[in-house]
Amino acid sequence: MVEIIVKGLFIGFLTSAPMGPIGVLCVQRTLNEGRKHGLFTGMGASLSDVLFAIIAGLGMGFVIDFVQTNENPLMILGSIILFVFGGFIFRSNPAKKLQKQERTNEPVWKDFISSFFLNMSNIGILFLYIALFARLNFITPSQSASFGIAGILAIGVGAVLWWFLISYIVNRLRGRFNLRALVFFNKVLGAI
Repeated sequence: MVEIIVKGLFIGFLTSAPMGPIGVLCVQRTLNEGRKHGLFTGMGASLSDVLFAIIAGLGMGFVIDFVQTNENPLMILGSIILFVFGGFIFRSNPAKKLQKQERTNEPVWKDFISSFFLNMSNIGILFLYIALFARLNFITPSQSASFGIAGILAIGVGAVLWWFLISYIVNRLRGRFNLRALVFFNKVLGAI
């Protein structure tokens, strides 16, 4: 059981670590709105990672067939979501967000939901899970269900640990960013 938990933590940490759109979004929200918003952004992505891990663990063959059969519509849908989201971030003004933050606090659940759906639109993560599960011999038919549940939960914990670490570090370095850097960061994030 310890081995499956360690592998799960490793997989969760590893799949969250690349600085893709969610990572950059977590940094941007931490800088603009505070550590809590950055952390909840990461937690939304972590939940979608756990769902991808469950899908990969329960039906790798079915999932591969479904994705390959519907690859073009899934890619188009994911691209549209990313494009709209990127345009919104590109046009956003961090000065307004900083002023708005002083008056009202946006609920963190909005950050959670938006990052959840943004991360769910990236079906490439599913292939990463399938590859990692196969490479690390993570879930096998001979294991009991409790091993699979413990492994999936460990993936979620590993992902949350990554986002906790990122939001903590960015929050600690907050003083090194100025408004010009935030505007530039938003333009880069939107373009990505």
